[in-house]
Amino acid sequence: MIFVNREEDRIRLISHPLSKTLAVMNPPLNHRRRVVLDTDTFNEVDDQFALAHLLLSPERIDLEAVYAAPFFNERSASPADGMEKSYEEILRVLELIQPRQVPEIFRGSTAYLPDATTPMESAAAVDLVERALASKEEKLYVVAIGAATNIASALLLEPKIAEYIVLVWLGGHAPYWPNTREFNLKQDLHAARVLLDNDVPLVLIPCNPVASHLITTVAELEEQLAPHSKLGAYLTKIVHDYEGNPPGWSKIIWDISASAWVIEPDWVPTDPVPSPILRDDLTWELRSDRRQILVARQVNRNKIFADFFAKARQQREK
Repeated sequence: MIFVNREEDRIRLISHPLSKTLAVMNPPLNHRRRVVLDTDTFNEVDDQFALAHLLLSPERIDLEAVYAAPFFNERSASPADGMEKSYEEILRVLELIQPRQVPEIFRGSTAYLPDATTPMESAAAVDLVERALASKEEKLYVVAIGAATNIASALLLEPKIAEYIVLVWLGGHAPYWPNTREFNLKQDLHAARVLLDNDVPLVLIPCNPVASHLITTVAELEEQLAPHSKLGAYLTKIVHDYEGNPPGWSKIIWDISASAWVIEPDWVPTDPVPSPILRDDLTWELRSDRRQILVARQVNRNKIFADFFAKARQQREK
């Protein structure tokens, strides 16, 4: 098994020649991070939390743009419909928060990649290319919490942007997990392979068993969010309505793991790991000769939610 468990393995991997890009991944501590968010916002009810988390953290985050990502499930008629509904949901969250600095919003792809070499051009993919190349002195953090179509397309349109971005992707399960059958990854397998096989600095946040610890309940949200702002009331309602809040039910807010890492990496500690190979049967192949990426090993659930609740309460004054 290649996944890092022992201290000597950690030292060996950090000193590996392929690890030279790892040092540039962690967000700078002394100034705001340039960030764009790629999100299938209407797919579930957790993207809204991640978008709000970034917008409510202007002391750490300069959210420059938000990209609507495609998705296809029971909440959409097609990937294109999913993207459009996500675009509308982004605008809805922005209206609730009314941030002082409003990010630019771009529609993304209306379909998934046909293969691992052909991009799907969209306003989102083109903007990412232009934005990454426009300011080469400071890294652009690309937070992706849906199918990776828009991001992979940008990398295929202009591979040079890999030198100027750090990609944070919530996708798949941990490299040691028995399979990686996860929604974001399996929506666009070709796009996932572009991210994993490219040279772009990558922070991979596994859904199981990492982001899966970010559990909340309607009762907690009714206490901590709903009474304090229109945003809090809306987030509580969409979580409640997602499955009707049956007895004993809780909800994983998966996507807030990615916003948390870019705000405070200590809340989502990572290990350097060779990038896994995605097999056709949705399992991982692990090889030591692959480039190094950072893979999250846990989340500090309490600190992440405490930070979000505190910032969301500040909306009371608006």
